[in-house]
Amino acid sequence: MALFNTDSTEKLYRAILTLQTSEECRAFFEDLCTIRELLDMAQRFEAASLLDRKQSYQTIARSVKISTATIGRVSKCLNYGAGGYRLALDRLQEEEKTDEDNQS
Repeated sequence: MALFNTDSTEKLYRAILTLQTSEECRAFFEDLCTIRELLDMAQRFEAASLLDRKQSYQTIARSVKISTATIGRVSKCLNYGAGGYRLALDRLQEEEKTDEDNQS
């Protein structure tokens, strides 16, 4: 997606990578995004997570409160996109497994 490959987007990505804690991320994204933008991104990521767990579109639409059209777009990206959802979901699963192992 050439439209996303700009000096400005690269600078944004590098800035995000400097953030070290959830609190730092929260502060940055609260400053960067509107509440609606942040909630929309969170809903899409939650939809990706539920799709990954083989939940139906109707179940996701009810629980996340987004349209099935949005779920369809998330599904397309999850299955055929750049791999960002997959990478993030896999890393979160690894982190959760590590946390569970450390609690045992």
